[in-house]
Amino acid sequence: MKKNVAYLVLIVLILQACSTTKKVQPIQTAITKKDTTHVVTITKDSNVDSVAIVKNILKDVSQEKINFTTFYAKIKVDYESPSDSKKFTAFVYMQKDSVIYLRLVGSFLGITKEGFVAKITKDSITVLNKLDKIVQYRSFEYLQELTSIPFDYYTIQDILIGNPIYLDSNIISYRDGGDKFSILMMGNLFKHLISFDKSNLKILHSKLDDIDILKNRTCNMTYNNYETLFGYTFSTQRKISVSEKSKLDIWLDFKQYVFNEPLTYVFNIPKNYKKQ
Repeated sequence: MKKNVAYLVLIVLILQACSTTKKVQPIQTAITKKDTTHVVTITKDSNVDSVAIVKNILKDVSQEKINFTTFYAKIKVDYESPSDSKKFTAFVYMQKDSVIYLRLVGSFLGITKEGFVAKITKDSITVLNKLDKIVQYRSFEYLQELTSIPFDYYTIQDILIGNPIYLDSNIISYRDGGDKFSILMMGNLFKHLISFDKSNLKILHSKLDDIDILKNRTCNMTYNNYETLFGYTFSTQRKISVSEKSKLDIWLDFKQYVFNEPLTYVFNIPKNYKKQ
């Protein structure tokens, strides 16, 4: 039944092992493959101006993060692994810094119906498996162990909204690519290469590699088709690719979304559902 919990988390981030192997380009290569003359490596002796430039950019990026009160979205989700592929629709209801409700509607046994529902709070996730009439209560510690990634409520919130995640002050290098700016950071767990559009500081691409080379795990997140509505510039098409022993691809296509409108969502646990 662990997969039922992970199935809900598919639309935000899955780092589960699969069966085959696929090599992925390391971020050290990615940042130097093109325009190497524009790459600046930052060390303790680096020019203070270079450090200040990057820190100012990250400061501006933080200030450009989407700040909201409520969020609703209807998302077409496709995911594909070497052993499986699925299509479903995810409905997201979010009260900032408080609660996220998720509904997954798809084709189950040839019938289109609601299959899974989840309530995510700062300390736990409750999942209703409507197909098998099962309710699961899980802590974030459990999910961190399941996926081997230290995400929390705020990470999920930022991924859904399209805000940058895992920004670190330990900057290794940066590249000015003309229309975009790429920064390589080293955190406690990840090497993070992130690229921004210079015109509006919106994320174009984010690449996370485990510092532990034995895990050989990489996550790529690509953000496309930005549009400006409700006073926000929002990425409506995204791709998440996770590689470890194999590759898992997730496509998110936001068909509808609304910011800062009143939300009504009822989350009831039927008495006949079995706890698991």
